[in-house]
Amino acid sequence: MPSSSSRSRVPTRRSPRPAARPGAAPPAPERPFLVPFAAVFAVLVAAEDLYLAWLLRTPETGWDAFAVVPALLAVAALVAAVLVWTGRARGWLVLAVAAVVPLVGLLGLTALFAALGGGQAMWSSMLLLIGPLGALVLALRRPVREWTTPATADRSPGGRRAAGSAR
Repeated sequence: MPSSSSRSRVPTRRSPRPAARPGAAPPAPERPFLVPFAAVFAVLVAAEDLYLAWLLRTPETGWDAFAVVPALLAVAALVAAVLVWTGRARGWLVLAVAAVVPLVGLLGLTALFAALGGGQAMWSSMLLLIGPLGALVLALRRPVREWTTPATADRSPGGRRAAGSAR
């Protein structure tokens, strides 16, 4: 006698992949190990820029152009620290620019003090080179650059351009 069951004996084919869950969001990418150090060095660059601005200001006239430039560089370094910490697009580039300008200025100052006879002023300016140099080195490292690179829709996960976006 035939079976009265309405079910088919052939099992339904199922995909080996689990079904997508509608409420599950992809996990957030983990912050690379060097990013906090880059942010700390950016804050150190900002502190050094503010120190140079304080040294360049004149008590009689207040904040003139010589003191405003390092203060603006300090603001740029703080913005770079926030951008790198949060992983915003091109944060590494802002940090690199905010570190190169004081680095070049301090190298010139160190060379000037060395030409004038060295001494404590030269060694102090060499000590101030640590912040911008460390920030620049960390900003140019691959993990920091990749952390602050924007995710574009033009690229596939393999790194090649998608077929529909020929430019």
